[in-house]
Amino acid sequence: MRSPVATCPVCGRPGTPTVYRDPAHPIDVVCPEGHQWRPDGQPGWAPSASPTVVAGRPDADGAPTQSLDVHKDGRNWRIGTASDVAWLAGHTTQGLAITTAIPEVFDAYATFHPPEGVGVDAHEQAVVRELTARTAEQRWWLGYLDTGAHDVVFPRAPRVSLYWGWPYVLVEAGPEQALTWRTGHMRGDGPLPDLFFPADHSWLVSALWDDTWTDVGGSAAVIAGLQRNPLVSARRVRPDEDACPPGLTRD
Repeated sequence: MRSPVATCPVCGRPGTPTVYRDPAHPIDVVCPEGHQWRPDGQPGWAPSASPTVVAGRPDADGAPTQSLDVHKDGRNWRIGTASDVAWLAGHTTQGLAITTAIPEVFDAYATFHPPEGVGVDAHEQAVVRELTARTAEQRWWLGYLDTGAHDVVFPRAPRVSLYWGWPYVLVEAGPEQALTWRTGHMRGDGPLPDLFFPADHSWLVSALWDDTWTDVGGSAAVIAGLQRNPLVSARRVRPDEDACPPGLTRD
């Protein structure tokens, strides 16, 4: 479900905020066609490119300031900026293929969703176990898409803009936080972020706004592990193949 904040003055389609100084005051809005505008009555500045993030007021040259930390579970966590997703932003395609969500930089690709008779929590825990088993110990980046209707964990944190200007809260954490921080997402009651990847970019998991499944790219070993686990039951797809799993539909 989308939560539009404005209607595009060019094409009339609903828009979503892409940059925030404060969550209550969207500065710039983008529609699915890529038209970008500033809502009436909203002070501030508009970004010149996507992705972008505002962690405070811009400096004299209009550049956003540095990232900031947020506090949870008795410690600080770093909020990501455009530089942390530069390897992903602008490197996906438009269309129905899995490369709409995952850049074509990996050895293998797959989709997954809870198999019949498997609960969301058991399914997502299995996904994280398989990924952790094949990933060197390191930090993970967790991305929560701000739909206006789902938990983003840190509601007052600045956003990064990805895909069609969609706003994400991006935070540096790990697999434990991926399974415990959130309460519900677009695909059900599970905790998983909408987008997450390790610091070395060895794989990427991403669920697009209107999709009821999740896309993943990584090494052949990572994809094979997800395929073999009956609680995950991933389906391998080619980069040019329609990503929609059999039996599911696009909204």
